[in-house]
Amino acid sequence: MFHPLTPSDLHLLNRPSTMNRNAILVSVTGLLAATLIAAEHDNAYKVDVSKLPPVSSRQNVTFATDIKPLMEKSCVKCHSGERPKGRLKLDTLENALKGGGSGKAIIAGKSAESPIVGYTADLITDMEMPPVDKRTEFPALTKEQVGLLRAWIDQGAK
Repeated sequence: MFHPLTPSDLHLLNRPSTMNRNAILVSVTGLLAATLIAAEHDNAYKVDVSKLPPVSSRQNVTFATDIKPLMEKSCVKCHSGERPKGRLKLDTLENALKGGGSGKAIIAGKSAESPIVGYTADLITDMEMPPVDKRTEFPALTKEQVGLLRAWIDQGAK
């Protein structure tokens, strides 16, 4: 189990106790692992912004009218219920904005930085959404639909 080192733990470094050294080793190892995982996570969401579909010029894009129907058609079957994929629920606005196991999928006001955009635009290898092998059942969003999703996010994800 990972227990992060705190400044008050530094006195343990000078003690000869094997238990204390082991606790420190576990803490440092856990901290390094967490740092590597975070760095890998950050790299996974980097996309070439120039490859993103353009933001739709539509104004006043809303979740209920414009985005929810897209998600119901292509996303909600896997991203809802008791055990949503990636612990990400997209069935309601509130759930969509919460994010999932990998953090926030939607960053209000920043569509180019929102992982859901990279996923639905097929710009993140092995994280295309819907998954390529499920597209006979769940259609991929078109470039225009991804552009509408971007507009909604850039307009504040309301």
